[in-house]
Order: sequence, then structure tokens, then C-alpha cells
Amino acid sequence: MTLEGTKRVGLFGGSFNPVHQGHLIVAEFATVTFELDLVLFAPVAHPPHRDGKDLLAIEHRLAMIQLAIADNDRFQLTLVDVERPGPHYSADAIQIIEEQYPNCQLHFVMGGDSFKDFPQWDRPEVIAEHCRLAVMRRPSSHPVYPHMHDDVMPDLHHRVDMIEAPPIGISATRIREQIRTHKSVRYLLPDSVLAYIADNKLYVDGTS
Repeated sequence: MTLEGTKRVGLFGGSFNPVHQGHLIVAEFATVTFELDLVLFAPVAHPPHRDGKDLLAIEHRLAMIQLAIADNDRFQLTLVDVERPGPHYSADAIQIIEEQYPNCQLHFVMGGDSFKDFPQWDRPEVIAEHCRLAVMRRPSSHPVYPHMHDDVMPDLHHRVDMIEAPPIGISATRIREQIRTHKSVRYLLPDSVLAYIADNKLYVDGTS
């Protein structure tokens, strides 16, 4: 797909530690809901809110994403949060993506758990100004909705679109724990990713 042909771009950031079926479902429903031409998976090398000691090496996470998205021509890996010094903030990544994909409508894809903390992010007003927020509801005792941050960001709800999809309770944290305790994670991950984890003996030694 050429840059000129891309009109709507989704930016989907995260640790992807590891990438799993829940991530792919979110990306697919965002693609269909907002008629996206492209969804960019943007793994962060050094998340600003984590010290990194429990994070799998970026080389492995990149390889797993490539395997997971190989059969979808609308999914693409971006190194926007890998090929630059940290800390890696979403507001900075968005400005870089806008330079790479000029005149495109950006949709910032996130889970509902992330949206709950959105006002505490670094420069959330910049993200909201440059993107529409595509928020995926997740099973939770604390539901999310567009107006939930009106007390601190009164205009934010105008920039929020909810992704309507089946509830997804798959968790990377739970997957890592399942692997560490020698329990099955089949069907929680694409087969290619599951094979990669097994071949490289990932997550078995306590690495998160």
C-alpha cells in the first residue's frame, strides 16, 4: 500500500509482551469500524511508565508482531518507538507518524483500560488534538465511556469513538504467567507466535 493511497491510519501502540489474539481483534474491529486503510503496530522499546527490567527484548517482540500480522495486508509494523531515543511518549510518536503520512486522518487505537488513565498521560491534549481516539471496551467492573473525563478534559468526548466488539479478556500478563507455570496458552496467541515463544524458550525463566 502506498502512502498516497492511505487515507485513514490507525496507530496502535503498546508493549506487545507478547502480541496476542486480543490485540489482533482490537486492530481488526478498529479497521472495520473506522474503515482504516492501515493499522500501524507501534511496539515501544522503553515504556516511560516501566523500568524495563521485566520487559522482553524488543528484538523478540518485533519478530512476534511480524509473525502475527503477516497474513493481513492492512496491518503493518512501525519502528517509530524503536528507532529513536527514549523516553517514548505517544504524543511524540503521533507527530512523527503525521510527517510520514501527511493529510491522513489518524485514529489512536487503545484499550478501555488505557483510556481510563488517559488524562494522566504525557500531553494527552496533543494526542486528542491530532487523533481521534478509538477506544475498545474491555471486560471490567469499571466501564469506560466517552464522557468519563469531562471533569478534567471537557471537550475530549468529541474526539472519542468506541469500538463495538465482543468483550476480550485476553491479557499478556496472564499469558506470561500461564507460560511460566507450564499451562496452556493455545488459542490465546497466533500459532506462529506460540511456536516462536516455544522455539526461543521465552517467558519460562520469569522474564515478563
